[in-house]
Amino acid sequence: MKNLKSEKRRSDRLMLTVPLRVHARDPKGEEFTEEARTVTLNRHGACIQISRPLVAGQTIRINNLVSRREAPFRVVGPVSPRTEKGGEWGVECIDHQLNIWGIQFPPMAADEADSTALLECRNCHNIAVLHLSLVEVEVLETSGLLPKPCESCNQTTSWGYAERQVAMGAPPGEAAMLAEAGKAASGAEQRRHRRVSLQLPVLVRDYYGGVEVTKSENVSKGGFCFVSEKNHLVGEGVLVACPYSASEHSIEVHAKIVRCTEVRGTQQKVYGVRYEQQ
Repeated sequence: MKNLKSEKRRSDRLMLTVPLRVHARDPKGEEFTEEARTVTLNRHGACIQISRPLVAGQTIRINNLVSRREAPFRVVGPVSPRTEKGGEWGVECIDHQLNIWGIQFPPMAADEADSTALLECRNCHNIAVLHLSLVEVEVLETSGLLPKPCESCNQTTSWGYAERQVAMGAPPGEAAMLAEAGKAASGAEQRRHRRVSLQLPVLVRDYYGGVEVTKSENVSKGGFCFVSEKNHLVGEGVLVACPYSASEHSIEVHAKIVRCTEVRGTQQKVYGVRYEQQ
């Protein structure tokens, strides 16, 4: 499932190599200028490969050597372990009105900017639901930590997925049903694929022409849960894209509905989806 997950992460981005020049400071505070390149890019950010180490949360300046445009970017964090050849880092443009790529992107759909996750400050253990960009989602999935402002600490700290369960004030009984729907098919599978509270835009396509764009309730490396008013059958095969982007190419992968739980008092159901190896 590792290659499948990597392919899914990259499906919302353009895999283009663009030569860059990066102006930044190293961990010791010394200024440097280094050649780099994009591995993937999207409307407001990119994954870049650079030989010098960067610092999560720092502001760097990136010059696109093709378009001759430059802009300040925030370093979100690493997306792969650093080697002797360098590392890959997720970066996000600070001014969303700037576009240094020279590529026209369609207007962002409302649901693309509304990914959220239940995260925990690793310093004070405060837990909060935070909005995330797709670049931040990728960094969180790979490195496991994100630099985010913490109101309790009154500074930027490292945040990761919440390690303990928190009552979110849901309607009576709903939290238990979501937890039940989030369980893997077996205890062993649950241990392999720990589920985390991450709300991403997802697309679910059945084999009869039905298409639905909704939100995940939680995700794991092996699948995710989503809420829908549609009727799916346990064992039904579907095609899914998670996360889904209406304005960028998304690769749909084969999955199977493995669990269904009704949400009492509504017409909604919580469905558990498991990715299928092809």
